[in-house]
Amino acid sequence: MSTQHEVWLRGSIAGYPLLLQPVVHALLQAQEEIHLLMKDFPSELLWERPAEMASPGFHLQHISGVLDRMATYAQAGSLNKEQFDFLKMEAEANLKLTTDILVKNLANQIKAFLTLVSQIDPSSLTDFREVGRAQLPSTVGGLLFHAAEHTQRHFGQLLVTVKVLQWTD
Repeated sequence: MSTQHEVWLRGSIAGYPLLLQPVVHALLQAQEEIHLLMKDFPSELLWERPAEMASPGFHLQHISGVLDRMATYAQAGSLNKEQFDFLKMEAEANLKLTTDILVKNLANQIKAFLTLVSQIDPSSLTDFREVGRAQLPSTVGGLLFHAAEHTQRHFGQLLVTVKVLQWTD
């Protein structure tokens, strides 16, 4: 999508621990590609579900929500009511939201997550954390990595859905 090298081939990003550079690279790459993909994407197609696939609006909101939730767990927190409410509404069509708003919301969430990453002490990456109501086991590093790989996974799904919608539009 870009003539520039992928983020992971541009070297270390200042301000982030070396062990967490792959997390930073993956999130910045997703952010760049999502911004390009969604530029001029019609808001009226945000909630379309071709072949029953998840909508572009869902993917944009879900990535934001996952980053927020993984940050909470990485900091040994529990989800609050607002986070549960957001989780419940991620897939619901909200015609008040535009493509620009969703992309901006995601950019803000990525920025907040990267701020957290910049403050992580690498010696804490193996610290135990509990995830969700079931208190499933993870680590700080596992949560940060999951946030990055989950973002990449949903970017891939978003890309396919957007291309299908643009092809059929």
